[in-house]
Formats: sequence, structure tokens, C-alpha cells
Amino acid sequence: MTDFEAIDALLAAAREEVPLPPAEVRRELREGLNLSRAQVAQALGVSPSTVGGWEAGRDPGGDVREKYAYFLEGAQAKLAARTEETAAEPVVEPETDTDDSDESPDGTGDTGESDEVEALSAPQPCVLCGMPAQHQVAGFPQHLDPADCGTPAPAEPEPVASPVAPPRRAEPAPAGRHKPVRVVPVGRRMQTASQEPDLIGAAVAAALEKHSGDLEAATAALVKRAIPDAMALLDETRKGGRYDVVAHPWIPDILRKQSARGADRIWEARPKWARTELPSGAHEVTALDINGAYLSALKTHLPIGQLEHSTGFDHDRRRAGVHLITPSEWDHDAHLPNPIGNRDEPGPLWVTEPTLRLLLRLSGPKYGLCDPPEIHESFTSGATESLLEKFRVALKDARDRAIAEDDDVTLEYVKAMYSKFVSTMGESNYNRELYRPDWMHLIRSQAFANLWTKAYKAHEEGLMVVRAMGTDELHVIGDWRAVFPEGRGVSDVKVKETYTVGEDVDPAAAGEGDD
Repeated sequence: MTDFEAIDALLAAAREEVPLPPAEVRRELREGLNLSRAQVAQALGVSPSTVGGWEAGRDPGGDVREKYAYFLEGAQAKLAARTEETAAEPVVEPETDTDDSDESPDGTGDTGESDEVEALSAPQPCVLCGMPAQHQVAGFPQHLDPADCGTPAPAEPEPVASPVAPPRRAEPAPAGRHKPVRVVPVGRRMQTASQEPDLIGAAVAAALEKHSGDLEAATAALVKRAIPDAMALLDETRKGGRYDVVAHPWIPDILRKQSARGADRIWEARPKWARTELPSGAHEVTALDINGAYLSALKTHLPIGQLEHSTGFDHDRRRAGVHLITPSEWDHDAHLPNPIGNRDEPGPLWVTEPTLRLLLRLSGPKYGLCDPPEIHESFTSGATESLLEKFRVALKDARDRAIAEDDDVTLEYVKAMYSKFVSTMGESNYNRELYRPDWMHLIRSQAFANLWTKAYKAHEEGLMVVRAMGTDELHVIGDWRAVFPEGRGVSDVKVKETYTVGEDVDPAAAGEGDD
């Protein structure tokens, strides 16, 4: 085949993408049929958050686009047919005749069957609560008003006492019948705690059953499916939320990789700092490990929707995103790491919301450690600190239970869920349901900012900070247990290792020069 024939074949095989209605229409069509995102997602073989992305303006491609177009076209036809049927129905005028002659005197209608609700000649115990009820429903004594059920009925007038029969009194409700119900908030509503599905516990139980109790095999299987399971948990915890997660928004070029194997232009402020000088003598250094660094960092200000460009110095705390700044000079390298990490080149750089907020705090009157940074331009959106809060709490609670019960299977599974969730929400072949490189950078930077804050606390409490690395490693000299709680909880630290730096001074050598 010649080159021209190959091109002709390529053009013949090319096809136009199926058109889709506007984003707002897609949501209206789904809601018009009373379908949830989960139902549509299951039919199309995607996640509910992906359907949410399509309804927010992102367009699917390939075969799934054709399936989604087919669904929308069918939904539109079904709603149109339903509208036509409603319009064609005859209008029934309301009857003005109030004559009840079609009802027989014994309380039966034209069918001759007895009404479901009947008045009782004497109160009888309600089948639901045991308290006296004045009516019966379908043959069973029952309160008609739910507000009356479970509460004592009004006292009945006592009949005239006779020498034979004592006065009749209402039967008390059986003790312990009504127990308090534990409830939890879900969005703006409340629901019983038993309605919360334990996706993590169910997944662990299923894996152990499938692998006949083999802990190693079950752990490996759970870690392998950690990404889709984390996305399923995210979808579950977002039910009833005030905001929809925009899974695939438009992303500015600064958040796109500059080359196939390269990185984008966002600076995460990752610290890699070591103290250059210590006092003379030998020092015992403790390397502390910060537990659940990424898990804690899920609580950060995240942009909800698509990032919008702006210029100028002002910082709006109601928004979050990435900012081009020129940081001020840092004059405390001798005992504290630079909040923006180690840089090879001076000048402006793109930083994330947590880094900017940290710099602004440190330039304020409480700290007074540096001048405020200069903001040149920003890409931001309306933000909330609680967007992933229920997701974070679900993972934290599962982690805490696993530690308390010495359940290593669940512990490794949960760790894989939150670490892989953060690392694959950018441009990744392993997670196509969520494309938020801005979130990935913000969460990582929040972990770095949290580590810097711990370093500052150690310094303020009299410890000598020796090293700060990545998101979870802090080396200190001194009584660190008086500053940080030790343990395996997310708010605790644990010892990674201890080592000695320097040498003891020989007293004899120190006094050789004395006369």
C-alpha cells in the first residue's frame, strides 16, 4: 500500500464523534427520569464521579461516548413521550356534589368491603408500642398519629367504682422497648448510624473469605484494588454533600506535564533540609516518623470547580488553587528549614495554596519570620476545607480500629487506599476516574506544611531540629516526648531510629592548655 493509499484508508476509517447535549441538559435528562448517577454509571461501566464530570462539562470519548449519547437520546425520547401522554390525558373536572349516598350506612363503600381504619369500642394495646389505641388498622390496634405512638395516651375517665370491679387503668409501656437511636449527619440531613455502609470492613471480610483466611494473599489482593476501592469510598462519602466533585475540569497548562517523562510547573515546597552545625560534644538524635502524613493532609482547602485565572497581590481566603509568587528572603536556615523547601534558582515560582497560606502566616505579627510573598497571578476556584473530610474520617476510623485490633490486613489496605488515592489523582493510567493534578499538589504541599509546623513546634519547645525530610521525617535532639505524643495514631509520632552525632570531649585534652 502506498503512502497516499494509507492516508485514504485512514480518512475513510475516521468518523465524527457523536454530538452530546450541553452539560446542564445532561443532568436534567437524568434527573427527569429520577435516575441517580450511580445507576447511570453502573449501566455505562464507569464511576458516579465520572458521570458527575460529564454533567459538569467534561466530554467522554471513544465507545463510552457513544453509549452515553445513546442513553441521553433515549432519556430525551422517553421524557418527550411522557410529556405527550400527560398532555393527551382527558381533564377530569372536580366533582362539586358532596352527597355521600354511595356509601352504605354500615361504613362500607360500593364494594361492600369494610374500611381499613375502624374505631374501637374500648382502647386496646397498640401493636407497635403497647400503649392504649382508640383505632385499629387492617384489624390491628394502632395509633393513627405517629406522634402518639410510644407516648402515654390521655388518661381515660374512670368509670363509677363498684364494690366488685376496681377502676381500670392504662397498661404501662413495656420497659426497654424504646431505645435511643444513634444518628449521624449526612449533608444537611440526619440518618441512623446503621445506614452507613462499611465498605472497608466488607472488602476485607470478602478478601479473607476468598483466600481462605490467608492474610498475606488477602492483603496483596486488597492493596491491588486500593485505587478503585478508594474511589468507591469517595463516592459513598460524598452522598448528601453540598458540592459535587468535579472530577475532570479544564486544567491550565502550568498543571500539565512539560514532556512525556517530565513534570509540570508547580513547586510543592518539599523540604530536604539538614542543620549545618551543632554544638560541640556528642548528641543523641531521634528520627521521628509522622504517622499518616497524607491522610492528615486530606484536610486542606481544595478548589471545588474549574480553576479561574486572576492577577494581583490580593489573596482571597475563600478560594484556593495555585499562585505565581516571589517569596521573600528566609534568614533562619541555621535552625529551621525554609517553608518553600530547597530551591536552586531564585525568582518567581508557582506554589500551592497550603504553601502560600503558610508563608502569609509566617509573615504575620504572630510569627514575624519573613516578609509576605509577592503574588503575581493565580489560578483558583471557590474552596472548602471539608471537601474530603468524610472520606478522611472513614479512612482514619478504619485505621484506628485496625491498630486497636492488631489487624494488619486492614491497616495495609487503608494505607494503600489513601496513599495511592493521592498519588494517582493527577495524570495517571491507574486512575482515570479522577483527574485533579491541582488537588494532588495541594494535598502533598499540605503534608509538607504540616511537617514544617511540627519542626517549628519542636524548635519553640526547646528541641534542636537537625533534619526535616519529605512529608513524615523529623530528626531532633532533646526530650521529644515532652513535645509530641508517642503512638501509632494519626496525631502521634513514633521512633524511626536513634543515632549519635559528634564525639565526647576528653576532659584531659580540654585542660592541656591550662597552666
